[in-house]
Amino acid sequence: MFWTIPTIMTWTRIVAIPLIVGVFYAPIDPAMRNLVASLMFIVFAATDWLDGFLARKLNQTSSFGAFLDPVADKFLVCASLLVLVHLQRADVFVALIIIGREIAISALREWMAQIGASKSVAVHMLGKLKTTVQMVAIPFLLYDGQVLGVIDTGVWGTWLIWIAAVLTVWSMVYYLQKALPEIRARVK
Repeated sequence: MFWTIPTIMTWTRIVAIPLIVGVFYAPIDPAMRNLVASLMFIVFAATDWLDGFLARKLNQTSSFGAFLDPVADKFLVCASLLVLVHLQRADVFVALIIIGREIAISALREWMAQIGASKSVAVHMLGKLKTTVQMVAIPFLLYDGQVLGVIDTGVWGTWLIWIAAVLTVWSMVYYLQKALPEIRARVK
C-alpha cells in the first residue's frame, strides 16, 4: 500500500519542506512571506490528522504508512524549527532540545522494536500533547505578527515553543523510564 490516499497525504508533508523554506527566498513582501509560510504549515500539518483518519476510514492502513507518518512529522517540524532559528524567531537551544529528542526517541523506538519491546515505548498522550503544542507554536512564529490587532503571534509562539520544549523533555523522560526495564534486562 505504497500509493494510497493517506500515504500520498503523508508524502505532501515531506514535499512541503522546500516549499515552506522557499517562501522565505521569494521576492515578495516580508509580511506576505510570513502569511504564506504560516498557512502552508497549517495546511500541511493538518494532513497529519487527516491521513490517519482516512487510513482508518478507507481501511488503507499499512506498515509503510505507519513508518512514514512520524518521519514526515519530524521532518516538517525540524525543518521549520531550523527556518525559525535562521530568522531569529526561535532560540537555538529550543531547536536543539526538540530535534535532539526526536533523534533520541526515534533511535530508542528502533532499538526497542529490534528487541521485540516496542510496546513499552508506544505513543503516549504526553507525546501527542507535545506535538500539538509544537504544531500551534510553529505557525505562530512563522507568521510573527498581529492577528485581529490583539494577538501577537511572535510572543504567543515564543511561549508555546518553550512550553513545547518542556513537554519534549518530559515526554523523553517518560519514554526512557518506560524503556528502562527492557534496557536493564538487555544490558546485563
